[in-house]
Amino acid sequence: MKDIVNKQGLSDKFHIESSATHTDEIWNGVGSPVYPPARAKLRQYGIGTDDNELGVSAKRARLTTKADYDRFDYIIGMDSANIRDLNRMFGGDPDKKVFKMLEFAGRDGDVADPWYTGNFDATWRDCSDGCHGLFREILTSPQYAAELAEGLEDSFEERHNTFGNSDDDSERGVIYDDFPRG
Repeated sequence: MKDIVNKQGLSDKFHIESSATHTDEIWNGVGSPVYPPARAKLRQYGIGTDDNELGVSAKRARLTTKADYDRFDYIIGMDSANIRDLNRMFGGDPDKKVFKMLEFAGRDGDVADPWYTGNFDATWRDCSDGCHGLFREILTSPQYAAELAEGLEDSFEERHNTFGNSDDDSERGVIYDDFPRG
C-alpha cells in the first residue's frame, strides 16, 4: 500500500502501518523482521530496494492494540481469523472500519497465507489486488477526495510527465496506474 501511495505522490496524505493480531511473531517484546521470502517477493516488485525502501528493512512486527481503532480510518484483516480477532479486540466495529482485504479486490475469501501454502505469488496477487482496490476506494470517496486533492494541482503536471500515462489516467487523477484490471 505504501508503494501505491508513494507512486501517486500522496505519501504525506496517508499513515499506513501493519500489525499482528496475535504474538506469533513477537518474542520478549521484540517483533520479528519481515520474513525473508516475503521480503524477496517485495524486492522482486521493486519494494524494499535502495531506491524504494519504504521502511522494509526497519519493519518489525507489532501487536494491534485497542487504541488502533481510533487511530485509523481503515483496518484491514487478511483472513477470517484476523477479522474475528480484530472485532473481539475492538469490542465490535461500530464505525465500520474493519474489512477483509479481498473485499477491496471484489471477491470473497482469505488472502493466501504463504506460511501454509508456500505460494508467495498467490499472496502477492491477493495483497496487490486488495491494496489497489482499497486505494481506488479511498481516492474516489467523497470523504477523502477533497483532502487528497489539496496541493496536488501545482505538482500534477510534473508528476504526470515523470510517470507518463495516458490521457484517461490523468482525467481520473491517477499518475502511475499499475492497478490490476478485472
